[in-house]
Amino acid sequence: MISIAVQEHDFDAGAEINRLSARGGGAISSFVGQVRGDHKLHALELEHYPAMTEKALRGIAVRASEKWELHGITVVHRVGRLQLNEQIVLVCTCSDHRQNAIAACSFIMDQLKTIAPFWKKEIFEDGSENWVEERQSDLQAAKDW
Repeated sequence: MISIAVQEHDFDAGAEINRLSARGGGAISSFVGQVRGDHKLHALELEHYPAMTEKALRGIAVRASEKWELHGITVVHRVGRLQLNEQIVLVCTCSDHRQNAIAACSFIMDQLKTIAPFWKKEIFEDGSENWVEERQSDLQAAKDW
């Protein structure tokens, strides 16, 4: 089971984990990303093309399910304007064993940072704005898989 959601509203990580754990298995791994306040950041604004983004997220999840034995994958990614410390992304994986769940969760996050078509704009306290470019470290992490 693969569940993909791209949405403006916040998510309940605990509810998503509980929903995934009902699929069985002995291990659930999860990652929750949130807006961090580096360099006087005030907010992040995320844009996307709905069908393209969901298709890309599903493709990443399918590749993870082909690499590891998993009972399920949940990916929730938020778009729109997000304030500091708000949740941006949730990735959960469920497997019989922790190694598969952890590796798949990490793989999905590394791929998501470079493949998923999101455009992020940083909005700073002084009102200035900056489109975020891909980081070399993220590209390398995605290639290392």
